Amino acid sequence: MINYTQRIQRLMQDVVARTPALSFIDVREVLVFGRPGRPGVDGAFATCHCLTLPESEPGYFFWKDRFTGELTRRSEWFVTKTPAVTVAGTRIKYLISFALPRFCDQTLERSWKAELYGGASAYEPWVAKLDTIVHELYHIDPIEDGIRQFAHADGRRATRTHAPEFYDDVAAMTRAYLDTSPDPEMLEFLRWDFTGLQTRYGGVTATTFSNFPSFPQRYMSPCEAIPIDEPGIKIEPVKRFTQPVFYTDNDLRVRQFAGPALTRK
Repeated sequence: MINYTQRIQRLMQDVVARTPALSFIDVREVLVFGRPGRPGVDGAFATCHCLTLPESEPGYFFWKDRFTGELTRRSEWFVTKTPAVTVAGTRIKYLISFALPRFCDQTLERSWKAELYGGASAYEPWVAKLDTIVHELYHIDPIEDGIRQFAHADGRRATRTHAPEFYDDVAAMTRAYLDTSPDPEMLEFLRWDFTGLQTRYGGVTATTFSNFPSFPQRYMSPCEAIPIDEPGIKIEPVKRFTQPVFYTDNDLRVRQFAGPALTRK
Protein backbone atom coordinates (compact mmCIF):
# COMPACT_ATOMS: atom_id res chain seq x y z
CA MET A 1 0.00 0.00 0.00
CA ILE A 2 1.10 3.57 -0.58
CA ASN A 3 1.95 5.73 2.43
CA TYR A 4 0.44 8.94 1.11
CA THR A 5 1.75 11.35 3.74
CA GLN A 6 5.24 9.89 3.39
CA ARG A 7 5.11 10.64 -0.34
CA ILE A 8 3.94 14.19 0.36
CA GLN A 9 6.75 14.74 2.87
CA ARG A 10 9.30 13.55 0.30
CA LEU A 11 7.80 15.83 -2.36
CA MET A 12 7.87 18.78 0.04
CA GLN A 13 11.60 18.31 0.50
CA ASP A 14 12.08 18.54 -3.27
CA VAL A 15 9.79 21.59 -3.57
CA VAL A 16 11.69 23.42 -0.83
CA ALA A 17 15.04 22.57 -2.44
CA ARG A 18 13.92 23.96 -5.82
CA THR A 19 11.91 27.00 -4.66
CA PRO A 20 13.99 29.96 -3.38
CA ALA A 21 11.05 31.59 -1.56
CA LEU A 22 10.62 28.41 0.53
CA SER A 23 14.28 27.52 0.99
CA PHE A 24 14.26 28.62 4.66
CA ILE A 25 12.00 25.68 5.57
CA ASP A 26 13.59 22.70 7.29
CA VAL A 27 11.23 19.89 6.33
CA ARG A 28 12.49 17.83 9.29
CA GLU A 29 10.62 20.35 11.46
CA VAL A 30 7.37 19.81 9.53
CA LEU A 31 5.18 16.78 10.20
CA VAL A 32 2.66 15.70 7.57
CA PHE A 33 -0.35 13.68 8.74
CA GLY A 34 -3.71 12.53 7.48
CA ARG A 35 -7.16 13.35 8.83
CA PRO A 36 -10.65 12.36 7.68
CA GLY A 37 -12.11 14.33 4.80
CA ARG A 38 -15.14 13.01 2.93
CA PRO A 39 -15.08 13.37 -0.85
CA GLY A 40 -17.70 15.43 -2.61
CA VAL A 41 -18.34 17.83 0.27
CA ASP A 42 -17.08 21.31 1.06
CA GLY A 43 -14.06 21.65 3.30
CA ALA A 44 -10.35 22.31 3.28
CA PHE A 45 -8.09 19.96 1.35
CA ALA A 46 -5.20 20.62 3.75
CA THR A 47 -4.34 22.83 6.72
CA CYS A 48 -1.13 24.24 8.20
CA HIS A 49 -0.98 24.14 12.01
CA CYS A 50 1.63 26.16 13.91
CA LEU A 51 3.36 24.76 17.01
CA THR A 52 5.61 27.75 17.70
CA LEU A 53 3.01 30.05 19.25
CA PRO A 54 3.91 31.07 22.82
CA GLU A 55 1.66 30.78 25.84
CA SER A 56 -1.01 33.49 25.77
CA GLU A 57 -1.58 36.19 28.35
CA PRO A 58 -4.18 35.23 31.01
CA GLY A 59 -7.77 35.87 30.01
CA TYR A 60 -11.35 34.81 30.69
CA PHE A 61 -14.75 34.57 29.06
CA PHE A 62 -17.72 36.50 30.40
CA TRP A 63 -21.45 36.75 29.88
CA LYS A 64 -23.73 39.76 30.36
CA ASP A 65 -27.46 40.19 30.75
CA ARG A 66 -28.76 41.06 27.29
CA PHE A 67 -31.12 43.72 28.68
CA THR A 68 -29.21 45.33 31.57
CA GLY A 69 -25.68 44.75 30.32
CA GLU A 70 -24.67 43.59 33.79
CA LEU A 71 -22.08 40.85 34.18
CA THR A 72 -23.85 37.62 35.18
CA ARG A 73 -21.10 35.02 35.02
CA ARG A 74 -17.55 34.51 33.87
CA SER A 75 -15.02 31.77 33.44
CA GLU A 76 -11.92 31.03 35.44
CA TRP A 77 -8.77 32.80 34.34
CA PHE A 78 -6.96 30.68 31.75
CA VAL A 79 -3.99 30.72 29.40
CA THR A 80 -3.81 29.14 25.96
CA LYS A 81 -0.90 26.79 25.31
CA THR A 82 0.54 24.79 22.42
CA PRO A 83 1.33 21.07 22.71
CA ALA A 84 4.94 20.02 22.13
CA VAL A 85 5.75 17.49 19.40
CA THR A 86 9.16 15.85 19.03
CA VAL A 87 9.97 13.28 16.35
CA ALA A 88 13.35 11.55 15.99
CA GLY A 89 14.78 14.01 18.49
CA THR A 90 13.67 17.04 16.43
CA ARG A 91 11.15 19.57 17.67
CA ILE A 92 8.28 19.83 15.20
CA LYS A 93 7.39 23.45 14.49
CA TYR A 94 4.58 23.00 11.98
CA LEU A 95 2.02 20.30 11.25
CA ILE A 96 0.40 20.03 7.83
CA SER A 97 -2.70 17.88 7.66
CA PHE A 98 -4.27 16.47 4.50
CA ALA A 99 -7.94 15.53 4.34
CA LEU A 100 -8.22 12.02 2.90
CA PRO A 101 -9.69 11.01 0.57
CA ARG A 102 -10.89 14.55 -0.33
CA PHE A 103 -7.41 15.85 -1.15
CA CYS A 104 -6.72 12.95 -3.55
CA ASP A 105 -9.78 13.76 -5.65
CA GLN A 106 -8.84 17.41 -6.19
CA THR A 107 -8.49 18.53 -9.82
CA LEU A 108 -8.07 21.71 -11.86
CA GLU A 109 -11.12 20.83 -13.89
CA ARG A 110 -14.18 22.80 -12.74
CA SER A 111 -12.02 24.54 -10.14
CA TRP A 112 -11.43 28.27 -9.63
CA LYS A 113 -7.71 27.40 -9.51
CA ALA A 114 -7.79 26.77 -13.26
CA GLU A 115 -7.76 30.55 -13.85
CA LEU A 116 -4.37 30.76 -12.13
CA TYR A 117 -2.93 28.26 -14.59
CA GLY A 118 -4.27 29.65 -17.86
CA GLY A 119 -7.31 27.41 -17.93
CA ALA A 120 -7.88 23.77 -17.04
CA SER A 121 -6.34 22.55 -20.29
CA ALA A 122 -3.01 24.36 -19.81
CA TYR A 123 -1.79 22.01 -17.06
CA GLU A 124 -2.67 18.46 -16.10
CA PRO A 125 -5.57 18.17 -13.60
CA TRP A 126 -3.38 16.82 -10.76
CA VAL A 127 -1.45 20.12 -10.59
CA ALA A 128 -4.27 21.34 -8.33
CA LYS A 129 -2.89 18.98 -5.66
CA LEU A 130 0.65 20.24 -6.11
CA ASP A 131 -0.71 23.79 -5.78
CA THR A 132 -2.28 22.85 -2.42
CA ILE A 133 1.01 21.40 -1.15
CA VAL A 134 2.90 24.58 -2.10
CA HIS A 135 0.04 26.62 -0.60
CA GLU A 136 0.48 24.97 2.81
CA LEU A 137 4.27 25.35 2.74
CA TYR A 138 3.82 29.04 1.94
CA HIS A 139 1.86 29.44 5.17
CA ILE A 140 5.03 28.71 7.17
CA ASP A 141 6.40 31.97 8.57
CA PRO A 142 10.10 32.67 7.87
CA ILE A 143 10.51 34.00 11.42
CA GLU A 144 8.52 31.10 12.96
CA ASP A 145 6.04 33.56 14.43
CA GLY A 146 2.91 31.59 13.62
CA ILE A 147 1.19 31.45 10.24
CA ARG A 148 2.61 33.79 7.60
CA GLN A 149 0.91 37.18 7.59
CA PHE A 150 0.64 39.70 4.78
CA ALA A 151 0.49 43.48 4.77
CA HIS A 152 -1.76 45.80 2.80
CA ALA A 153 -0.25 48.32 0.41
CA ASP A 154 -0.44 50.98 3.14
CA GLY A 155 1.58 48.81 5.54
CA ARG A 156 -1.32 47.67 7.71
CA ARG A 157 -1.15 44.01 8.66
CA ALA A 158 -3.83 41.92 6.97
CA THR A 159 -6.28 40.24 9.33
CA ARG A 160 -6.60 37.17 7.08
CA THR A 161 -3.84 34.73 6.12
CA HIS A 162 -4.86 34.78 2.46
CA ALA A 163 -4.11 38.19 1.02
CA PRO A 164 -5.22 38.69 -2.62
CA GLU A 165 -1.71 38.00 -3.90
CA PHE A 166 -1.34 34.79 -1.88
CA TYR A 167 -2.92 32.55 -4.50
CA ASP A 168 -1.00 34.23 -7.32
CA ASP A 169 2.27 33.69 -5.44
CA VAL A 170 1.46 30.02 -4.86
CA ALA A 171 0.58 29.43 -8.52
CA ALA A 172 3.77 31.21 -9.63
CA MET A 173 5.90 29.03 -7.32
CA THR A 174 4.10 25.89 -8.48
CA ARG A 175 4.69 26.71 -12.14
CA ALA A 176 8.31 27.61 -11.44
CA TYR A 177 8.84 24.31 -9.62
CA LEU A 178 7.47 22.36 -12.58
CA ASP A 179 9.77 24.34 -14.88
CA THR A 180 12.78 22.90 -12.98
CA SER A 181 11.86 19.47 -14.42
CA PRO A 182 11.50 17.53 -11.15
CA ASP A 183 11.74 13.74 -11.27
CA PRO A 184 8.42 12.43 -12.67
CA GLU A 185 8.56 9.61 -10.11
CA MET A 186 8.38 12.27 -7.38
CA LEU A 187 5.04 13.47 -8.74
CA GLU A 188 3.58 10.19 -9.95
CA PHE A 189 1.34 9.60 -6.93
CA LEU A 190 -0.46 12.92 -7.51
CA ARG A 191 -1.76 11.70 -10.86
CA TRP A 192 -4.24 9.31 -9.25
CA ASP A 193 -7.51 10.00 -7.48
CA PHE A 194 -8.33 7.98 -4.36
CA THR A 195 -10.00 5.14 -6.25
CA GLY A 196 -7.08 5.00 -8.66
CA LEU A 197 -4.61 4.84 -5.77
CA GLN A 198 -6.50 1.95 -4.18
CA THR A 199 -6.52 0.05 -7.46
CA ARG A 200 -2.84 0.73 -8.20
CA TYR A 201 -1.40 0.17 -4.72
CA GLY A 202 -3.98 -2.00 -3.01
CA GLY A 203 -4.71 0.63 -0.36
CA VAL A 204 -3.85 4.09 0.97
CA THR A 205 -2.20 4.67 4.35
CA ALA A 206 -1.14 7.83 6.14
CA THR A 207 0.56 8.94 9.32
CA THR A 208 -1.90 9.88 12.07
CA PHE A 209 -1.75 10.38 15.83
CA SER A 210 -2.63 7.69 18.34
CA ASN A 211 -5.61 9.73 19.56
CA PHE A 212 -7.04 9.84 16.03
CA PRO A 213 -9.05 11.67 14.82
CA SER A 214 -7.64 14.24 17.23
CA PHE A 215 -4.19 15.79 16.80
CA PRO A 216 -2.02 18.37 18.64
CA GLN A 217 -4.00 21.60 18.99
CA ARG A 218 -3.91 24.74 21.11
CA TYR A 219 -5.70 24.28 24.42
CA MET A 220 -6.87 26.29 27.43
CA SER A 221 -5.32 25.68 30.83
CA PRO A 222 -6.73 27.17 34.06
CA CYS A 223 -4.57 29.94 35.52
CA GLU A 224 -4.94 29.36 39.26
CA ALA A 225 -2.29 31.93 40.15
CA ILE A 226 -4.84 34.73 39.63
CA PRO A 227 -7.51 34.73 42.38
CA ILE A 228 -11.12 35.47 41.56
CA ASP A 229 -12.86 37.91 43.90
CA GLU A 230 -16.20 38.88 42.37
CA PRO A 231 -19.00 38.26 44.91
CA GLY A 232 -22.32 37.40 43.34
CA ILE A 233 -20.82 36.44 39.99
CA LYS A 234 -21.06 32.78 38.98
CA ILE A 235 -17.66 31.37 38.01
CA GLU A 236 -17.73 28.77 35.25
CA PRO A 237 -14.83 26.28 35.25
CA VAL A 238 -12.74 26.02 32.10
CA LYS A 239 -13.24 22.68 30.40
CA ARG A 240 -10.27 20.48 31.26
CA PHE A 241 -8.16 19.41 28.31
CA THR A 242 -8.15 15.62 27.95
CA GLN A 243 -5.73 15.18 25.05
CA PRO A 244 -1.92 14.82 25.37
CA VAL A 245 0.21 17.96 25.69
CA PHE A 246 3.44 16.18 24.74
CA TYR A 247 3.80 13.99 21.65
CA THR A 248 6.72 11.84 20.44
CA ASP A 249 7.36 9.16 17.82
CA ASN A 250 5.46 6.75 20.06
CA ASP A 251 2.27 8.74 19.46
CA LEU A 252 2.36 8.29 15.67
CA ARG A 253 0.41 5.57 13.88
CA VAL A 254 0.14 4.52 10.24
CA ARG A 255 -3.50 3.93 9.37
CA GLN A 256 -5.27 2.79 6.27
CA PHE A 257 -7.86 5.15 4.80
CA ALA A 258 -10.74 3.56 2.91
CA GLY A 259 -13.04 6.22 1.58
CA PRO A 260 -14.90 7.92 4.45
CA ALA A 261 -14.06 5.00 6.74
CA LEU A 262 -10.71 4.08 8.22
CA THR A 263 -8.99 1.18 9.93
CA ARG A 264 -5.67 0.81 11.71
CA LYS A 265 -2.95 -0.88 9.71
